[in-house]
Amino acid sequence: MTSGGDFEEFVAARGPRLLRTAWLLTGDAHLAEDLLQTALAKVWPKWSRIARDHPEAYVRKVLVTTHTSWWRRHWRGEVPTGELPERSGAADPYADVDLEQSLAAAVRTLPVRQRAVIVLRYFEDLSVEETAATLGCAPGTVKSQASKALRTLRAALPARVEELHD
Repeated sequence: MTSGGDFEEFVAARGPRLLRTAWLLTGDAHLAEDLLQTALAKVWPKWSRIARDHPEAYVRKVLVTTHTSWWRRHWRGEVPTGELPERSGAADPYADVDLEQSLAAAVRTLPVRQRAVIVLRYFEDLSVEETAATLGCAPGTVKSQASKALRTLRAALPARVEELHD
């Protein structure tokens, strides 16, 4: 049987990375902390069984499914706008921050499933197969959802995305 100390060690070691995943899913630091705490609370009673086989993947899956259930339950009150923020100049020292915030905002506009695929594939650097296993779907679904999401992101941020490749 795995002790509570093992769980504490896991949280200390993997907590920051899992919190980053939660933040990428929610786009809000406080919601991310709540999401991670909720996921860890769900995992704790089963820890002795989970700890034997890829506990981080299991917790990541709980993060995604919990976030999805929260998202379905609550209307976020977001209102789309036709006005885009002003573009920053090349000499702007905050351009990288602006780009990151614009990308994060664009990712948050994606449907929940596409957002989960983008976060897991490109921010968590999971393979197609690992992402499919985490989401409980086929690898082809991951590929199609990633393709749709990337097309949406490119349309939303065409000039900004090109900056990433320069």
